[in-house]
Amino acid sequence: MKLKSLAERLAVCSWSLQPASPQELIAQLGGAGLRRVQLALDPLRKSPAVWGDLGPLFADRELTIISGMAGCVGEDYSTIDSIRRTGGIVRDETWAENLANFHAVALLAERLGLRLVTFHAGFVPHDEADPALEKMVGRLQELAEIFAARQMVLGLETGQETAPDLARLLRRLDRPNLRVNFDPANMLLYDKGDPVEAVRLLAPWICQVHIKDARRPLVPGAWGEEVPVGSGEVDWAGFFAALARSEISCDLVIEREAGGQRVADIRTAREFIEQLH
Repeated sequence: MKLKSLAERLAVCSWSLQPASPQELIAQLGGAGLRRVQLALDPLRKSPAVWGDLGPLFADRELTIISGMAGCVGEDYSTIDSIRRTGGIVRDETWAENLANFHAVALLAERLGLRLVTFHAGFVPHDEADPALEKMVGRLQELAEIFAARQMVLGLETGQETAPDLARLLRRLDRPNLRVNFDPANMLLYDKGDPVEAVRLLAPWICQVHIKDARRPLVPGAWGEEVPVGSGEVDWAGFFAALARSEISCDLVIEREAGGQRVADIRTAREFIEQLH
């Protein structure tokens, strides 16, 4: 079977376009020149009156939802330290609400016919003796069960930990439906290693890739800078070569979470990837 080209595998993250309605999302997809999307599912969960007809609207226009995304409540991305404390599923204060939300998101994803939902689990502790690691393992097992019951994969986003720490966690969990949504820019934003080398370590679990670019932080412990694709420090040629060596031909989802010209930057990313063939 002929492998799909990079261009044929492209999609875009719906939240990057910041749509207020399905109709607005459809219009923005047209502006970006894309027909495939990774869909943020929390708007559907929170505002069914606004988003409830998205599935039929997409079907009528032959647009494709390739996967879903779920967020966790109470996350504060203002600094590295704040997201370390509030991100993902480790906080006891938000776990019950997060668990209920994931049940709802899994049902929504099933109704849309999705087979993959991704999210940020939070920082994976490096220390094997850290009690937070045991808590994360137990909660990820519980979430994996929710999605496995619906024949779905749950993808963990890279970036908030090193590739060796994430690989060690996944080997310990040993769940076939727990995989990796690989974001090379996140590894630069959090200063967590070399994305090309990380592909080799995480290859057995990679099921989707985010196309995003960034520069490493200038000050240790600070954020790096997200920039348009092709203008940052991701070695795209080396990155795609590493994916090819590992025989990974998954979807490539453009994500842009900064800047005031999202559609234009997404179009730039699409054109950049298309030129790579």
